[in-house]
Amino acid sequence: MIKVANAPCSWGVLEFDLEGEAAGYAQVLDEMAETGYAGTELGDWGFMPTDPDVLRAELAQRNLTMLGAFVPVALKDESSHAAGAETAVRAAKLLAAVAGDTPFIVLADDNGSVPERTQNAGRVTPEMGLSEAEWQTFAQGAEAVARAVKEATGLRTVFHHHCAGYVETPAELAKLLALTDPNLLGVCFDTGHYRFAGGDPAAAIRELNGRIWHMHFKDCHPEVARKSRKEGWDYFTSVNRGVFCELGRGEVDFTAVKAALEAIGYDDWIVVEQDVLPGMGSPKESAARNRQYLRQIGL
Repeated sequence: MIKVANAPCSWGVLEFDLEGEAAGYAQVLDEMAETGYAGTELGDWGFMPTDPDVLRAELAQRNLTMLGAFVPVALKDESSHAAGAETAVRAAKLLAAVAGDTPFIVLADDNGSVPERTQNAGRVTPEMGLSEAEWQTFAQGAEAVARAVKEATGLRTVFHHHCAGYVETPAELAKLLALTDPNLLGVCFDTGHYRFAGGDPAAAIRELNGRIWHMHFKDCHPEVARKSRKEGWDYFTSVNRGVFCELGRGEVDFTAVKAALEAIGYDDWIVVEQDVLPGMGSPKESAARNRQYLRQIGL
């Protein structure tokens, strides 16, 4: 049976170095539990306690399950691979100590760090992509991180395709998956990022099937996406203007997504994400409405 979680990014706790103050971890966890969620992801390293006993107690107090940790690595650059693997293993050891073999390392590119990709998020062209040699380096780095995590902790790694990174479009995700071992690296499929990048989430779920090990439910507002493309907004402006809106208010067909997940036999967690910048919006109210929407479609 599919279970529903949320993530700190819905409260403005993002992996980017941004101005503004986000809520503290205790408030975020309290509000997740109060709005009907059963799990969470770790957020930035240091946002939640890094002592496993303390973190385990905080989660147990609210009946929340720890599901994963987002780890960005500049995979295009071979010199970043070793440090990226160390960072991922550090997070994986905490996850394993707190929640056993349930969580994933959610690996991603170092999104938002390349000006051209950040400026053109939602409208990148093939010319802005990696060369064949860079693809090989990128894929080898992703496998190296996944292998280090598995050897150190037994946990699995999923790759998160993400706007403002080098794996954004459907074609780029397909390319990475073709270059990597399906037994070593899965996908964290994000409906909102995939839609903003021009893809059909429900169709992709059916096509990717066994590579999807983890799910992020995010919506994409069509009018904001259209304005972003027309006016040339960068990724952060698009987020600030609400491109990732509350579930059911955008163009992702979550009923079709749910049907696609059922068709491939997915029965694990889904994590709601409504990315906001620090201090933006009303996260608790949005989380409550997102949870109610999912109940309406049977989740």
